[in-house]
Amino acid sequence: MIEKIWFANHPLKYLLWPLLWPLSVLFGVISRSRRDDYQSGKRTRYRAPVPVIVVGNITAGGNGKTPVVIWLVEKLQDLGYKPGVVSRGYGAKAPFYPLVVEDETSTKHCGDEPKLIFKRTGAPVAVSPKRSEAVQALLPLGVDIIITDDGLQHYALQRDIEIVVVDGVRRFGNGSLIPLGPLRESTARLSEVDFIITNGGDALEDEAAMTLQPTDAVNLKSGQRIDVSQLNDRLVAMAGIGHPPRFFNTLEQLGAKPAIMQGFADHKDFDVSELEQLAAQGNHLIMTEKDAVKCAHYAQSNWWYLPVSAEFSAKDETRILNKIKEVKEQYGSSSA
Repeated sequence: MIEKIWFANHPLKYLLWPLLWPLSVLFGVISRSRRDDYQSGKRTRYRAPVPVIVVGNITAGGNGKTPVVIWLVEKLQDLGYKPGVVSRGYGAKAPFYPLVVEDETSTKHCGDEPKLIFKRTGAPVAVSPKRSEAVQALLPLGVDIIITDDGLQHYALQRDIEIVVVDGVRRFGNGSLIPLGPLRESTARLSEVDFIITNGGDALEDEAAMTLQPTDAVNLKSGQRIDVSQLNDRLVAMAGIGHPPRFFNTLEQLGAKPAIMQGFADHKDFDVSELEQLAAQGNHLIMTEKDAVKCAHYAQSNWWYLPVSAEFSAKDETRILNKIKEVKEQYGSSSA
């Protein structure tokens, strides 16, 4: 219901306004005060010895940050750099922090997005609620650029480049701060960041347009690849991401016709029996790649996931990468 108030102008907002508006004002005061404390030096900020790139957003919920992080890592690897990724590890509880992700690391310990980034890119990934600790855990591994998955509002970590990802369809909803609206910070914050990336919809003049390009569906057990439209025999679709309808729309654009579409909360820790019951309602179960990293060890032979990759125009790609090269040169470049 809260998302309907934020993004769909639901009439219930008028009933809840007297309660939510004061809380929204208070949230704004606290968040601005906290940021001012870090910028003024009243609170200590950690400065890494290598460039730090933040990929975040100013709204609550999923906007497509992780595909941007993966794209950045792969592009920087192609250029000869050694990027590492830090994350809070949202929704997970590690036995200790900082935790460096490895092949055997459970998503219960590191979170779904850090594990996905590690599996897709092979880059070093570390998680910690204190991102400075995660950065320090990666430095001995030889990384020369740090990318933070989320953390735009984590001002305890100094950054060299800020990238904000915007949902091009939903944009900023009703334009109010949490909890009245979806904003973590005012839209005025966008004038201070280096790049605004728009995921879908229509990008504005100063924004970089991003599209998420899907590939073939991949079987969780066998690794077999197949055109998703060939799974239309009683296909069940599920998504535990920030905005599940985006995934379902992608499936339909690819010619898939799910008989059942089940959305879950972002970062949900799935119960095996829950997914088995859902899968039993059809002949195939398809999910996002982020969901798949949590389900791979108990997946059935008819479970599939759909990988997606971020794509940009050559102009925007060059603009972003040139900025990173420029900043890296100020630190001293070790690229090939």
